[in-house]
Amino acid sequence: MYFSGVEMFPVEDRKKEKNSKFLSRLKSKREKPHSRPQLSERHSELVDTIRAQMQISEAMDACIRRNMVQLTARRTCGQIDLPQISLELLIGIFRSDFPNEKSYIQWKSRQVNILEELLYFSAELPETERVIIKSCLAKIRDTKEWDVAMSPAQRVEIISSIRQVASKAFFQQGKFGLQNETYYWQAAYHLNIRLYEKLLNGVFDILDEGQLIEEADAILSLIKLTWSTLGITDKLHDALYGWALVQQFVDTAEGTLLEHAVLQLQRVVSAKEDDCNEGQYMNSITCLKERNGSQKKLNLVQSIFLSIGTWCDSKLQDYHLHFSEKPVHFKKVVALASTIGMLSSADCADKVIVNASREKIKRYVERSVEAAIGRVAITVLESKERTHPLALLANQLRLIADRELKIFFPVLRQWSPESMMISVQKLHQFFGERLIPFLKGVSSLSEDARSVLAAAYALDNELGQLYTSALEEQKVQHSPRPYLDHYQIEKVSGPLIIDWVIGQHTHILEWTRRALELEDWEPLSFHKRQAASIVEVFRILEETVDQLFGMNLPLDITHLQALLSIVFHSLDAYLQRVLNQLVEKNHLYPSAPPLTRYTETAIPLIKKRLNEYKILDDIMIDRLNELTIPKLCIRLNTLQYIQKQVGVLEDDIRNSWAAVRPSLNQTQAEEEPVEILESDSLTHNETVDELFGTTFNIIRDTAKDIGLKTCDLIGTRVVFWDLRDAFLFHLYRGNVESTRLENFLPDFDTVLDNVCGVIDDAVRDVVVLSIYKASLEGFVWVLLDGGPCRAFSDSDIILMEEDLLTLKEFFIADGEGLPESLVEQEAKFAERILHMFSLQTETVIQMLMTASELISMGLDSDKQGHTNLGDAHTLIRVLCHKKDREASKFLKVQYQLPMSSDYDDTPLVDSTSRLPRMSEVLKRSTSIRWNKKRQSSFKSMKKKIQGATNEIRNVGR
Repeated sequence: MYFSGVEMFPVEDRKKEKNSKFLSRLKSKREKPHSRPQLSERHSELVDTIRAQMQISEAMDACIRRNMVQLTARRTCGQIDLPQISLELLIGIFRSDFPNEKSYIQWKSRQVNILEELLYFSAELPETERVIIKSCLAKIRDTKEWDVAMSPAQRVEIISSIRQVASKAFFQQGKFGLQNETYYWQAAYHLNIRLYEKLLNGVFDILDEGQLIEEADAILSLIKLTWSTLGITDKLHDALYGWALVQQFVDTAEGTLLEHAVLQLQRVVSAKEDDCNEGQYMNSITCLKERNGSQKKLNLVQSIFLSIGTWCDSKLQDYHLHFSEKPVHFKKVVALASTIGMLSSADCADKVIVNASREKIKRYVERSVEAAIGRVAITVLESKERTHPLALLANQLRLIADRELKIFFPVLRQWSPESMMISVQKLHQFFGERLIPFLKGVSSLSEDARSVLAAAYALDNELGQLYTSALEEQKVQHSPRPYLDHYQIEKVSGPLIIDWVIGQHTHILEWTRRALELEDWEPLSFHKRQAASIVEVFRILEETVDQLFGMNLPLDITHLQALLSIVFHSLDAYLQRVLNQLVEKNHLYPSAPPLTRYTETAIPLIKKRLNEYKILDDIMIDRLNELTIPKLCIRLNTLQYIQKQVGVLEDDIRNSWAAVRPSLNQTQAEEEPVEILESDSLTHNETVDELFGTTFNIIRDTAKDIGLKTCDLIGTRVVFWDLRDAFLFHLYRGNVESTRLENFLPDFDTVLDNVCGVIDDAVRDVVVLSIYKASLEGFVWVLLDGGPCRAFSDSDIILMEEDLLTLKEFFIADGEGLPESLVEQEAKFAERILHMFSLQTETVIQMLMTASELISMGLDSDKQGHTNLGDAHTLIRVLCHKKDREASKFLKVQYQLPMSSDYDDTPLVDSTSRLPRMSEVLKRSTSIRWNKKRQSSFKSMKKKIQGATNEIRNVGR
């Protein structure tokens, strides 16, 4: 570089500054110079950087600079060659310039070796001169002779002898007529190339060898000044620099170096053809390469490409081993192989080359997959895991297939679209040969069987999908399509899964029974108000669903049916047990008291106590004692939880089933035409929807019906059982004015407060409505079945209407309770009953007679257990409870009913009187003949009565 015109500055003047700048530049490449130095100073800095990169000491650098300056001052010709430089250094550098003897000897040997390569081994050197060179170099090598025995004059004489021989070679003409060509271009190309490689390696950061230093481009421009001395051309530079980058990548595995190498070698390939002289020169730079057992002479570029190709080939033969951890390098290595001509893309016009590339890729795939399989097999055999080896093997083979698909195939498909199919066939065949013997011995879903079958199914499914994709990649849809011989896992696992589901069915039903036997109908917590048993039932159902789909085995519609059967029978059994624990609400109603008539003149003498009672058996009493309001509320919460959780369970099963369908469809798609598949798929989906609908809708409907019954039972129990004594037997007893409804509302308030503290918010309004309905029913019961102690005058009706309004307002609760429209709707019947009490007695009697005639004609529409406006049962009770002489007289004459004062109205146990039943009383009314006066009385009022009757009937509608 000195002799190429680069101006140099003494190192000592910039020693500290250059050291700090260089080290900081190596440690932190983010620092940038703020000013651009002069050209000569910039060159000097770059030379210093090269020195540091090549790890030449400052002391040696100073010696070299001093000798080069002296040589430059003495030179008589325009160009100085390598022998002159080595000779100048040998004569001007001494042992004292080195820190130790070893360093000096190494340096001196290097100079002697250079001169030996340049002169002694030169083919053009005459034998006599060769002998001179050999003798002189031997004396220099001998440390005792050269450094101790010889005087300076003798050393100069030896150097002069060598210089004379070197000068003759220097003045010889180059062989190829190239500009600046010297004798040493061709004669010493091997040394020139190694020296240039050493210079090129200076662009790699010595602190991070995988990175180029910031000054790399500038240094490359600067060392271009050595080309005329070393015989380097553009093409040689690109080839050598690409080679240096590849070698550095091999040492550091830094991918950016490979990218640079590919770009550099592409320049070599795309360069214009050399002219005749340059081509001859390039071909003269030869290397011996051993290939296929024999040595072959190649030019330098061919040798570099061959070396790179050999390395690429060694890596691609087992790309799974070399690129699995750093897959990004795979694409770069393939690009490198393509650049140097190992592979030719499908766009190449030469079909022979394209086919050769395709065959080469096929070999790479086969060998790499086989090698990967072999390593996996060894790993599995050496594994200490408890999982069955076949399951481990299948999982590892899936990983190979996954890497092949995601990493390698996207790169290889350009040269070999069938490469994926090759790897799939290898993997599938290898595992299948080991799986078939295992399948023959499977008889139950043991832990090993599950793991192996699931892993094999997953592998088979994944390889099948990859195989189909590979076929599409090859565009062979319209030709006969080869298919994989699937492992037929479903034929083995299908019956075993059914057996497993049946076993689960029995187990879950038994578990459900036990859970209900232990249930105390207490809430799980304040926020989770359902019973613990239902949570346990759903837990085990969810576990069963997870276990079934978690097996990762092929499932068909039969397995889904079996699973849904478990769900249905488990929840249905739970619901039926809950239903069987309830009681019919008619057990809660008090027996109807005897029919009596009111009279103000009756003198109570000896009251007759009703002594016949309908006593509930012990079993019913125990059941009623268990069915407290809080426990009924928890049951209702549980039923609500079932309806909600059933939807969650259904969605879970649907989603799990949908997740296994793609694999089923894929398997079918490889075996059946598309038209059949579409039809079958539609039928299958309809069948599945019907299965889900039948199973879960029945459960929902059953839970809803039981919930309604439970809710109805809650209201009935509150009014007719829990508040029977406090409310039902005391409201309006004796007289209305002293026993108003408002006196009993605190009891209702307490009950409602307790209920709302237990019931789930989702069903709170329904329960409150049930209690409201029962309270209205109790109100009507007091009006119609209140017994001998209750008789109502016209003034009482006004107070009772006010009470009914109070009851409605209580449940509306200033807009925070039930909706007003709903409250009003439910109260209509009670209002109509009250309205009947306000009618004239004659009107009610006429209505009763009309109803009695309908009974005699068999046209009575009344159904047992229901109270209807205008029926004979209701009308008689209205007359019995009217504080009216005419009504009392009519009941006495027409039905021979006793006076209410003859009977004690103290409520005892539910009872029935020995008096005639209502049906017998009504039969009497049809046989009684009215006297003429009575008949005319009614006839004279016919229009008025009919009008009143129509009014009542219209209200009833």
